[in-house]
Amino acid sequence: MNRDGARKSIWQEENKKFSSGADFNEIYDVAIIGGGITGVSTAIKLQQAGKKCIILEASNIGFGTTGGTTAHLNDFFDTTFPEAISDFGLDNAQLFAEVGQEAITIIEDHIRQFGIDCDFEKKSACLFALDEKQDKQLKDIVDGASKVGHPMTFTSEIPFPIPFVSAVTIPDQAQFHPIKYIRALSEAFINLGGVIQETCVCESHEEQDDMIVLKTSNGEVKARNAVYATHITPGLNVLSFTNAPYRSYAIALSLKDKNYPEQLGYDLLDPYHYYRTQEIDGQTLLIAGGEDHKTGHEQDTGECFSRLENYIREHFDVETVHYSWSSQYYEPVDGFPYIGKLPGSKGKIYTATGFRGNGMIFGTISSQIITDLIIKGENKYEKLFNPSRVKPIAGLTDFVKETATVAFDFIKDKLFKEKIESLAEVTDGEAKVVKYEGESYALFKETGGKTHLIKSSCPHTKCEVRWNSAELSWDCPCHGSRFNVNGKMLTGPTVLDLERIDPEEAAS
Repeated sequence: MNRDGARKSIWQEENKKFSSGADFNEIYDVAIIGGGITGVSTAIKLQQAGKKCIILEASNIGFGTTGGTTAHLNDFFDTTFPEAISDFGLDNAQLFAEVGQEAITIIEDHIRQFGIDCDFEKKSACLFALDEKQDKQLKDIVDGASKVGHPMTFTSEIPFPIPFVSAVTIPDQAQFHPIKYIRALSEAFINLGGVIQETCVCESHEEQDDMIVLKTSNGEVKARNAVYATHITPGLNVLSFTNAPYRSYAIALSLKDKNYPEQLGYDLLDPYHYYRTQEIDGQTLLIAGGEDHKTGHEQDTGECFSRLENYIREHFDVETVHYSWSSQYYEPVDGFPYIGKLPGSKGKIYTATGFRGNGMIFGTISSQIITDLIIKGENKYEKLFNPSRVKPIAGLTDFVKETATVAFDFIKDKLFKEKIESLAEVTDGEAKVVKYEGESYALFKETGGKTHLIKSSCPHTKCEVRWNSAELSWDCPCHGSRFNVNGKMLTGPTVLDLERIDPEEAAS
């Protein structure tokens, strides 16, 4: 498995193992933890700037969200311009509006500089309203966009066979193959003298006077600066409470009529659907996504795929579904990502998280922000995305809601675990969190009878994990840590596996 789920994503076959011979006795200028688009993009920028860098990746390059994205490159965001104006003021909203095109330019520059073949295409996008309520929302979005100087033009036609009330076209958007892109960047990084160490879990850090000591599963790594490109940093930090984990679902399918839309597409449902095309192995496929929900809060995640596929079949002439997969992202409480110095650190540790559904853009701009902060000590976006910012109005309601949800999940799952008298009561293909002889376990029994039994409390903050039937994983609803059926960590912020129990010993 070379991504953080049991299902195969459309990009997955391009994943490649990297090993460039890390020297753990060397003191690096910067250690970057995480090998997705944020980590790899940051590493190559710093290496080009003359810094000696090492990437520490717990699994393999592209294992996490970058390997599960749908890779839209757009300069309008899940946080709309009217929302940005209302919560952060017009000047900050105008600065926010510059992010998308700057990030796309960085990607284009990398493609030219390193000769990267990653299926990059410039496209226009289509944003459309399906009813009168969405129509009003769209008009507000266009009005806000005009105030920040972002072009959106109303249109009477869209290239999607979906009934709509109103729509706008947005120029100068793009798409690419994310794994081809970061794989090529990783190769260029190594050629520039950078080091990549895969299957290396960063477990903790210690800040000393002149360096940071990172404790990893492979030994200690010393660096003058560290960058956590892992969504939420390990341990308990304020970012654990200002970001909420969400999952989104995607399918890639062929169409009988071959009427593939040329534009990127987005509706205004909540959660919204999004569309693009991609050629894989000489065949064009439509990629459709949606059905987002908070991690661990969907009883049957397989139903999310069913609902998405049924919705697409209502409107498109579907031939075959070739791929289906899901991925995780983080929602910030005030709508803006957190990029910069890690709160509570001494100023030499950096973080990037809270990208909502715009990870390719914010992951790329993070590389420029963090590089500038390390090299120059400043960046034009540093105050806007400061991880230590406090907005007393923007995000307050969401902060209270998400904090209360974490507390409720923690208490509810502790109190209401299903009691089980015998492991034999669990049927083939079934998964449960159960209480057995005074202990709590996460139990999954394969079709055929093989039983996987692990302790059910997430090592991060002791929340109880929940079963994700679509990806065959145990997901923590509090902060988004995820584990496979044997308890092996798939994604943080935990750095530990769930304890594995021998079912025969437990039953004896």
